[in-house]
Amino acid sequence: MSSTGEAEGGPGEKRVTWAELYFDLVFVFAITQVSGLLHHQHDATGLIRALVVFVPVYWCWVGTTVQANIRDVDNLRDRLGILLVGLAGLFMALAIPGAYGRRGLLLGAAYWLARVVLLLLLVRLPGVWRGPYGAGVLVSGPLLLVGGLLSDGPRLALWAAAALCDLAAPLVFRRRLAAVAYHPAHMPERFGLFLLVALGESIVGIGASAAGARLDAAELTAVAAAFTISAGLWWQYFVFAADAMRHAVEVADSRRDVVRRIFQYGHLALAAGVIGVAVGFEETVADPRQALGAGSVALLYGGCGLYLLTFGYTRWMMFRQVSTTRIAAAVVVLGLLPVMVRLSALVVLVALAGLLVVLNALEHLRVVRATAAAAAPVD
Repeated sequence: MSSTGEAEGGPGEKRVTWAELYFDLVFVFAITQVSGLLHHQHDATGLIRALVVFVPVYWCWVGTTVQANIRDVDNLRDRLGILLVGLAGLFMALAIPGAYGRRGLLLGAAYWLARVVLLLLLVRLPGVWRGPYGAGVLVSGPLLLVGGLLSDGPRLALWAAAALCDLAAPLVFRRRLAAVAYHPAHMPERFGLFLLVALGESIVGIGASAAGARLDAAELTAVAAAFTISAGLWWQYFVFAADAMRHAVEVADSRRDVVRRIFQYGHLALAAGVIGVAVGFEETVADPRQALGAGSVALLYGGCGLYLLTFGYTRWMMFRQVSTTRIAAAVVVLGLLPVMVRLSALVVLVALAGLLVVLNALEHLRVVRATAAAAAPVD
């Protein structure tokens, strides 16, 4: 499979098109719908249900992003194709609240439509059927469609199988994907934008809860603490990690492996962590004086812990280095989870905000020291 657009090392940088940015607006809504599903049921079963629905939504976005990366999509045919996938994504988003009820068939049909369109956009590339795009049309799409016709238990099982099929496809077809010419600048920008969309959901979680509150001193403090948490998560990625990820793509011997491990898999975990935090905000900001249930604290602290641990994974995959500060911070966050169940929501928020401020300060000092060491003259 080869690129018809700018190849690796080609002149100039491939930029994100306006069609891709418009396409992302659909997934702003889709992530809001996934958060709503998790908000209504955030026990272990609810987490599994939300994840099984989130994976096909995310994978449609990934498929469109890869297609836009390896081709020149700034033309009539591809713009229309991207918009048609966006329409399918909108149908999926509308189906999510009733995905385990009467709208399951709509979710499956919309996903299959998106996968068929993506395959047709790349049908001229040799061997495209024998890869992730073909697997989406021939395996995961039909599984989602048939699952939408079944009752709750079998539906969840088939949809989970479809999600696993999508996630496994880049690994199963990794040798075939070695021929793909990924553009190094476009991919980090696209996945960074997707994470920004997920972080936007955390702001919505804060605002939606606070908008109907009295906004006294406790509630305003809770809003400030929640925003500090959201900003701290943003800082971890866009100040400390984004440039490193782009560098890893540029210098990698195998861009295929970096794209699969860091972007396709790593950003799924990062986005899932942020969604958990966003749903946690909805439970905490509205009534900061009350103690939270175990589910709400698990979403807030567990989501933050997953987010930080994922940076440990990505750093090891990129540079074979251990991210000690982030892993240690994740251990502290997860270790505090049982204690925070007994405390008020305000204390829960302020404690997590303080931890992230300390973590970002330590990371900043490490960067300053590393920069100074690199600039120091060698004897």
